[in-house]
Amino acid sequence: MTMNKIAYLQCPTGISGDMCLGALVSLGVPVEYLIEKLNGLGIEREYELKAELVQRNGQQATKVHVHLVDHHHHDREHTHHRGRHLPEIEGMILKAGLPSRAQGWSLAVFRQLAVAEGAVHGISPEKVHFHEVGAVDAIVDIVGTCLGLDWLGIESNESGLPLLYCSAFPTGGGTVKAAHGQMAVPVPAVLKLWEMRSCPVYSNGIERELVTPTGAAIATTLAREFGSPPPIAIKQVGLGAGTINLPIPNILRLWLGEGAILQSDFNDSGDNSSNLETISVLETQVDDLNPQAISYVFEALFAAGALDVFTVAIAMKKSRPGILLTVICHPKNLLRCEAVIFRETTTLGIRRTNQQRAILEREIQQVATEYGKVRVKVAWKGRSPEKVIANVQPEYEDCAELAKKHNIPWREIQRLALQRWYLEN
Repeated sequence: MTMNKIAYLQCPTGISGDMCLGALVSLGVPVEYLIEKLNGLGIEREYELKAELVQRNGQQATKVHVHLVDHHHHDREHTHHRGRHLPEIEGMILKAGLPSRAQGWSLAVFRQLAVAEGAVHGISPEKVHFHEVGAVDAIVDIVGTCLGLDWLGIESNESGLPLLYCSAFPTGGGTVKAAHGQMAVPVPAVLKLWEMRSCPVYSNGIERELVTPTGAAIATTLAREFGSPPPIAIKQVGLGAGTINLPIPNILRLWLGEGAILQSDFNDSGDNSSNLETISVLETQVDDLNPQAISYVFEALFAAGALDVFTVAIAMKKSRPGILLTVICHPKNLLRCEAVIFRETTTLGIRRTNQQRAILEREIQQVATEYGKVRVKVAWKGRSPEKVIANVQPEYEDCAELAKKHNIPWREIQRLALQRWYLEN
């Protein structure tokens, strides 16, 4: 069994961006490396980064300080401390020359946060003015965290996200001061982020803000699953200190270890015959849409990351004919797919659920027939030597191309491709 480097965020007192940075520095990520890469964002005159060891209820942990340097008084055109909008932040990240994984993760975290803030305020993600997130300290927290995870060499899964897992979140309580006055904890953006990923939460009895929007955005964007830790062999634990003292040590614990990359190894049922993954299902019915638009909707949804799209003819109220549109996607693509449906159809509401999907291992192989080469999708259960082939299917497009080229039936090409595969295997 191949072992891979994976990580688990344990958040007994919540999570914030600077706590993430502290845990990563505790695991060995050099502060100098973070500063060097972060300076590519063009913000080197706006902040200073410093790490120190501190005590939290008798336990030692790493506290990372992001000190803002305010030049506003001597530079009237310098407006960065008043906040930024998403397109400006995305442009900074794209021009910064970051490692490719860190760049992609940073863009995803900021997009997730902008979608959540936009939903709270009723505006598009691009128009969100980040009071906290546009500030330099949050840019440093988010991009620095992504740089640290990349530096540690945590594996990526098939969707490009790190193999990162996260505990349930403590809700906290009380109120905090914000730009619009007092707000209840959890603040609206954090609640929206939890809702977007159906995160498990609980109360630990501490009435303070424990999860910040920045920390929630990092976790809900990058974590693969929430709850109990996956089976891993722990190699190292990073401890990132929070700012305030709490009844229990205010420390984020980042477990670094080795485990199997396949989801089936984390399946409580003990059934390793197939892999389990979480998928999102979007459903809506429409009865006043030009049927010609459906084909375009399909294309746009697949471009947005949909795994499958299908329609069913239905009868709606007053016996009007309509269609039920269903979209299956990975949770990270849910918002993009939802945006396509709202943009391209007449629907006023979309239902969303998360479900478990059992999937077979699969790969594309190639066979040579007398008429040309055909790609074949092969799916199986289990692992060698107990691997059992479950499905063998020639690719439709390859068969169609050869059938047209040689003027013979498509079924004949498919039969020959299957015959050749079974002869060779």
